[in-house]
Amino acid sequence: MPVYFLRRVLAAIPVMLVVAVFVFLLLRLTPGDPAAILAGDMATPEQLEKIRNSLGLNDPLYLQFFRWMGDLLSGDFGTSLISNQPVIDLVADRMWPTIWIALITITLSVIVAVPMGVLAAWRHRSWIDHLVMTFSVLGFSIPVFVIGYLLIKLFALDLGLLPVQGYVPPSEDLPGFAARAVLPALTLASIYIALIARMTRASLLDVLGEDYVRTARAKGLTERRVLFRHALRNAAVPVMTVIGTGFALLISGVVVTESVFNIPGLGRLTVDSIFARDYPVIQALILLTSGIYVLVNLLIDLSYSFLDPRIRY
Repeated sequence: MPVYFLRRVLAAIPVMLVVAVFVFLLLRLTPGDPAAILAGDMATPEQLEKIRNSLGLNDPLYLQFFRWMGDLLSGDFGTSLISNQPVIDLVADRMWPTIWIALITITLSVIVAVPMGVLAAWRHRSWIDHLVMTFSVLGFSIPVFVIGYLLIKLFALDLGLLPVQGYVPPSEDLPGFAARAVLPALTLASIYIALIARMTRASLLDVLGEDYVRTARAKGLTERRVLFRHALRNAAVPVMTVIGTGFALLISGVVVTESVFNIPGLGRLTVDSIFARDYPVIQALILLTSGIYVLVNLLIDLSYSFLDPRIRY
């Protein structure tokens, strides 16, 4: 296990390096000029040239890249071109709203979706199975912003039970945070419940057809024991992959949901930075997202040996 873990960590280094090169070149070669955004519409060519020189944008690309990589290795992600704040502080402030919403969403999704998928597989081709599959299709088909607006209309505008938008840190006002987190979490969970339930059902159906399951039934074990003790554990491997990937996607920032519910998270920060051509922030966000995906995939791989005893590293 330690050797495998070390090998995977070392393999992530070239991946992150390729991502860094790709991100740097993509941002530098796309149309747009940060100097023009900073200077405004009335700036003279001399003022634009002065800003470009101060930002180092007139230097050769390889010099800009090596300077940027040197700053990264020293823990300096640069300074935002728009807000003039350190990028690391700006990302850290915006990360917590996204993390809290992601944790609530994925927890709710797992609690609801896994029993749904197990029940659908257990009652295969019954009305319960058809009901779960219908919900899964609807969850994939309806756009997330439509679900968000419907929930706002029902629970916030018609019933007046929950706030429409906004975010309050739980350290300042826990009840207010909980009230404002319900609607965005339900909006996102509708998609992930459909995905996880569908994957749980499909994976469990495959396992229920294996020889060792038939053997366990032939030995006289109860259906509940066969289902939860033998089948579900081995069926959990692909389900864990979906859950981990979904959590990484949520952490990377869900743009539409954060825009609908006015949540100051990573998704909105990404959109604002792209429109403003804020190179340091965009680069830091993409590297952060890539690092989260690599870390989540590593943790999922390590969890396989605990979920399925046949897997050894």
